[in-house]
Amino acid sequence: MKQHIAPINNFQLLDEILTHNSVKLLTLNPQKTIMTSFVELGHLITKETTDIELITAIIDTLKLIICAQLQNFPENIFWDFDFMVSSMLKQALQRKDGAIAFLENFGHRMVFLTDLFGGQSEIKFRYVHDFIYGFEWARWVQKDPSNRVKIEPFSLIFLDYLLDKSEELRQRIHQGSSQSYKLCATGFRNPFTFSREPEDEYLLFTHLAQEKLIPVPAWSWNATPIWNQPFQEMRQQLALKLNIQPQRH
Repeated sequence: MKQHIAPINNFQLLDEILTHNSVKLLTLNPQKTIMTSFVELGHLITKETTDIELITAIIDTLKLIICAQLQNFPENIFWDFDFMVSSMLKQALQRKDGAIAFLENFGHRMVFLTDLFGGQSEIKFRYVHDFIYGFEWARWVQKDPSNRVKIEPFSLIFLDYLLDKSEELRQRIHQGSSQSYKLCATGFRNPFTFSREPEDEYLLFTHLAQEKLIPVPAWSWNATPIWNQPFQEMRQQLALKLNIQPQRH
């Protein structure tokens, strides 16, 4: 039992980072109001492995990701980490002796993506929702399902695709060739026609979750990602149904 004490205490430090930054800890889980704590996730991890070095590496990786999200997406609303942590752990365990190296690569990519897409970058997205809840992944799989359907939302392959996409977006922004990525009145970019102000984003995403229109239920440790639905179109339709106003530029 003693071998679990230090890691679980360190998972508590992750929760304290969010608390110290006044994060509201909201979840999209229709059955809850507050995200799963990192202490709770830590207990799930230690059911899968008792390797102290691996657990410590997971904690270190999560700390980097959390701090990057807080810095680059300070207005982010929903903070579910369950499936991402589960995916991290599963992929690390599959690599056996390469587990620590995988976590270092995973953490590096996640932090880099956060820096590239966040509010301090040229892209200036406001939330991590489309990435964490799988909208970008589902759209990517739909373009080539025969080759991509078995590639998970938090695989290194998909993260590398997002890195490439960030460069493409930056070029389009520089060239002024994409009207859908114009800056909004609030200083963020919104590729959708409807408003994504915090109150509108909260309303839309909570309804999407209730109607099971989220590609990756990131609040679930054992989530089964879904790619083969027209999530973008259904999202637009639901925004109209909820009378969410057009985005102001």
